[in-house]
Amino acid sequence: METKDQLMSPFLKISNARIITPNGIYPNGTLIAENGRIKVIENGPVDFTCDNEIDAGGNLLCPGFIDIHVHGGGGFDFMDNNVEAYLKIAEMHARFGTTAMTPTSLSSSFTDLEKTLECYESASLVNIKGAQFIGFHIEGPYVSMEQKGAQNPLYIKDPDPAEYTRIIERFPFVKRWSAAPELPGAMDFGRYLKSKNVLAAIAHTDAVFEDVIEAFDNGFTHVTHFYSCMSTVFRKDAYRYAGSVEATYFLDNMTVEIIADGVHLPPALLKLVCKLKGYDNISLITDAMRAAGLPPGESYLGTLEDNFKVIVEDDVAKLPDRSAFAGSVVTCDKLIKNMVQLADVPLGEAIKMMTINPARVMGVDQQKGSLIVGKDADLVLMTDDFNVLQTIVKGQTIYKA
Repeated sequence: METKDQLMSPFLKISNARIITPNGIYPNGTLIAENGRIKVIENGPVDFTCDNEIDAGGNLLCPGFIDIHVHGGGGFDFMDNNVEAYLKIAEMHARFGTTAMTPTSLSSSFTDLEKTLECYESASLVNIKGAQFIGFHIEGPYVSMEQKGAQNPLYIKDPDPAEYTRIIERFPFVKRWSAAPELPGAMDFGRYLKSKNVLAAIAHTDAVFEDVIEAFDNGFTHVTHFYSCMSTVFRKDAYRYAGSVEATYFLDNMTVEIIADGVHLPPALLKLVCKLKGYDNISLITDAMRAAGLPPGESYLGTLEDNFKVIVEDDVAKLPDRSAFAGSVVTCDKLIKNMVQLADVPLGEAIKMMTINPARVMGVDQQKGSLIVGKDADLVLMTDDFNVLQTIVKGQTIYKA
């Protein structure tokens, strides 16, 4: 692969690439971008010369990966509440093909949450070396105590209109909020989020089937880390009841996201999700914590002041007694690889789960998620064995192997 780079060049030309387009793979494709947007995509050579040319060497050229649920990486967490953490996380994930992300919080005090959101605002202005921020995702504190997972129980509570309206009004870049729909006030919360064009997602829930059906009708159209911290079929007084997993399958238009690290969900469940939900309704997420991108060993979950130790081994974070998982350390390139190799998903469909599907969920599919003339030139050049060679955001290289 030969490159000729010029920082902030208005043009970019990539030739000799196998380009993954909505119409299939162009085996000898050429892509030209101008001022950060795709201008030309052709299946063959294009007579055009510029100061920023890349010979792809026959490697795959994909849309940039979009991670809509990520907490950290490289030793940092978004709730460290400083701009450096944001920038370092964005740079770390760019090494693995992420071109856009929605930074995600954990249950905390609203004072801490406001500090986190203030940092997002500041970091967005200076983030030029990492994956782009496309909105903030609040996870908790309106979740089920019975399905809290790694959410801090000190802060778990029912939806409070005074709190959530203040957050949404003050921070319009909050684009998603994950909560348990069975909590008192959750339906009002879902309707409010929908009225503000904020995605209401179901998460950390002990809901029964009927709760989820009602939630869907009141704005909750997406499921956070499907299967993780969710109710399923249960028995009460000898009678069986369906849970949130079954309701998610029942609702054809309910979208889901999955942590396809090969650990949180085994291959059998990855295949089942694909069979029952369909490729177009699935987004891949890392849900990565601060240890992502680092060697195995000790790390911690939570904020700098309020955290607990975890052990990273076997490609996942675990509680110190190894009784449960404590977070993901996967990166986007591995998610695609796992869907192809563990779930037998065709390459093009697996890439859609990491690109156009999450773009659609977050409402940015008119700008991102597929290689179409006029869209942002967010690109990943990678080998057939899923090694990322180059990551490009709006026509500018932010990582090169």
